[in-house]
Amino acid sequence: MPFIPHTEADIRHMLDAIGASSIDDLFDEIPAALRSDDRLNLPAGLNEMDITRLAHSRAARDGRYVNFIGAGAYEHHIPAAVWELTTRGEFYTAYTPYQAEASQGTLQLLYEYQSMMASLMAMDISNASMYDGASALGEAVLMAIRAQRKKSKVLMPKTVNPVYRKVAHNLVWRQGIELPEVDYDREGGNTTIETLDTEDLDDVAALVIPQPSFFGVLEDVDALTDWAHEKGLLVIGVVNPLAMSLLKPPGQWGANGADIVVGEGQPLGAPLSSGGPYFGFMCCTQKLVRQMPGRIIGRTVDLEGKEGFTLTLQAREQHIRRGKATSNICTNQGLLVTAATIFMALKGPQGLRDMALQSHANTRKLVQKLTASDGVHPVFNRPVFHESVVRLDAPAHQILRAMEARGIVGGYYLGPDYPELGDAVLVCATEMRTEEEMDDYADKLDEVVTKRRDAPPCAYK
Repeated sequence: MPFIPHTEADIRHMLDAIGASSIDDLFDEIPAALRSDDRLNLPAGLNEMDITRLAHSRAARDGRYVNFIGAGAYEHHIPAAVWELTTRGEFYTAYTPYQAEASQGTLQLLYEYQSMMASLMAMDISNASMYDGASALGEAVLMAIRAQRKKSKVLMPKTVNPVYRKVAHNLVWRQGIELPEVDYDREGGNTTIETLDTEDLDDVAALVIPQPSFFGVLEDVDALTDWAHEKGLLVIGVVNPLAMSLLKPPGQWGANGADIVVGEGQPLGAPLSSGGPYFGFMCCTQKLVRQMPGRIIGRTVDLEGKEGFTLTLQAREQHIRRGKATSNICTNQGLLVTAATIFMALKGPQGLRDMALQSHANTRKLVQKLTASDGVHPVFNRPVFHESVVRLDAPAHQILRAMEARGIVGGYYLGPDYPELGDAVLVCATEMRTEEEMDDYADKLDEVVTKRRDAPPCAYK
């Protein structure tokens, strides 16, 4: 039986105090079509053995595929020690999400995480942490608008992950903030200064720069950062954290570096897990620290000179003022951050760099093998990190279904988000892919594309 602390008399007294006739009146702004009618038809509870069996059967439905898709979530090797340590009771349950009395061990771990992320990004400050990469971008937009004041636009290149763009829009549009899209160069797949020079900069607070872009393409971050700063704009970097172990970090972009940096932390020790949970990260410069949402852990000493850790610079109003608050992050993905901290500590700078180099090398091999087929062509001519776009001489969505039937997740179909690219597919190869797997993918893709291209209409399955 659930514990319900309020009696009917308590409830009636509270409703009378606020002038509501019933609890339902408190939710009248929710459309009736979205409300549950309480008829959930839930099955009876199961014992431990039966629920374990059910969980394994559900997991088996996902199948086991050779994975060549990235598009924001990546299959990397995670040392066994990462989650063995993360799921120990000291980390797994011994934390309160946002309260100052969180255990010293948890606070120290978060402090170490902040130090690692600030170092990896070459930025002054890191928080700990955000819900995910997409919502972190939305928070960065709000942060830039607060910092610039009286401005209500942020330039959003189309090379930013489409999901990130949609989430950011949903988070900010109610506050009158606009995200005008910046087109990309059709040959390079990158954002150019020439295109930016055509933008109306009236009321613009910041420019978003992805590195790498959603296409896997490396942007000219130095030129873009300097252009933005010369125009009086802040720079918001959206980066892959693993790539930052190999590429120039945002704090060193251009003459003065990026102002705010966000991204998805999943590559740092979080398994794909059918889509989550993951976590977002955010770093910024010292001058913007008081605009940063979420929480920051500080290190100090107590009256006896002993080292201690504590929450600092967290505005408690963020938990009660909703849309008017600095942030609505009342908790974060603390367990995933724990895993990321352990992952980075185990790998070290050289280990992360080795992962990035191997992923880059594998993607180059993969593209060479795929484009050796007459029916597969490269799309962009700029350098990439560990993803690249290829175009197929056949309907891409059908080809990807055929590859899945052959045990291969062949990539991300770009048609719905970028129809101008035609039958284009974003492919990825991390350090997990072997030469044999890439050869097998290339052979099967060549076979399927050739068969579909040469087949009469409606004859292909």
